[in-house]
Amino acid sequence: MKAFRCQVCRQSILFENTKCESCGHMLGYLPGHGEMTAVEAVGNGWRALADGTREYRFCKNWELHGCNWMVEKGGSSEYCLACRHNRTVPNLTDDKRRAAWQKIEAAKRRLFYSLIRLNLPTPTASENDSEPLVFDFLAEEPSQSPVLTGHDSGLITIALKEADDPVREKMRHEMGEPYRTLLGHFRHEIGHYYWDRIVPHSRHLRPFRELFGDEREDYTSSLQRHYEEGPPADWRQNHISAYASCHPWEDFAETFAHYLHIVETLETGRSAGLVVRRDDGSPARVEFDPYSYPDVNEMIDNWLDISFALNNINRSMGQPDIYPFVISPLVKDKLGFVQNLLKAHAQLAARDCARRARDSDFVTPICLGEA
Repeated sequence: MKAFRCQVCRQSILFENTKCESCGHMLGYLPGHGEMTAVEAVGNGWRALADGTREYRFCKNWELHGCNWMVEKGGSSEYCLACRHNRTVPNLTDDKRRAAWQKIEAAKRRLFYSLIRLNLPTPTASENDSEPLVFDFLAEEPSQSPVLTGHDSGLITIALKEADDPVREKMRHEMGEPYRTLLGHFRHEIGHYYWDRIVPHSRHLRPFRELFGDEREDYTSSLQRHYEEGPPADWRQNHISAYASCHPWEDFAETFAHYLHIVETLETGRSAGLVVRRDDGSPARVEFDPYSYPDVNEMIDNWLDISFALNNINRSMGQPDIYPFVISPLVKDKLGFVQNLLKAHAQLAARDCARRARDSDFVTPICLGEA
């Protein structure tokens, strides 16, 4: 995540902020520009100081304190690029459930920040796409089966209980997971979505199987074996996490999630001017745009230096490692596969958007990654 500043007073502001605490201006995010912006009321809309060429309004979920993104006034949807994918949300008249939903939405917006920066397509159900991206955020009811977080043919379900910190921490401990967050769930499940969307009928399938294994292995049996017997003893040499070892699909989704972890954190470090010392005393800094599909070896080398420093900082505060994972040579190759896959797909998406723009006489298509 890059750094943002208020256009009025130059105070540093965060991606989730809705008001500048220094000058009092309302704040919103313009996904088409990749900018947090101070806004001023104009009639029944808002003037965005980061873009004085048009008027905006807030996403409809802003009224529920569930979103700070903006849409162009007069646009076709009341919801922003992230919220228009929601299919089911919990009963928001329940204060506890609404607070959990707000946490989920905050994590989802960070996911969409990355998808936009990577120029990846996120079709909605209204776009006549064969596999639109849809979200259900579900609370458990006493008379119904437990809600499971997961992905199925474009539908990503997030269990509302994952927004309950004590419950999620208990599950993290019981399942032996060193890392379990709402944002991590989104990044993992979106990995399943893009695998389904890109890999099966593409030139990427054979190299996928060479690196990750044969996905035709029975998934249910593999999952059952993992929970009954645990991961193989040498899983750290081949996988980014123990769970990744249970099946090639999960290996890809876990690797995909870690690619997003690394890219966004490196952008944050770059934006903050973060410099750390390598073992040989030389400075390590991020001098490239992590979202521009840089050389994966350079990216991972920088990440290893920075994550080691971050882990030490956390330990100095009595906290667990912020990144308790090992990137083996094979895992680096898998991260490189994810990068090459997304880069190729983003290029196709950009060409398709350019074609639609040429063919459209009246409407300019919204292309992710334009900013």
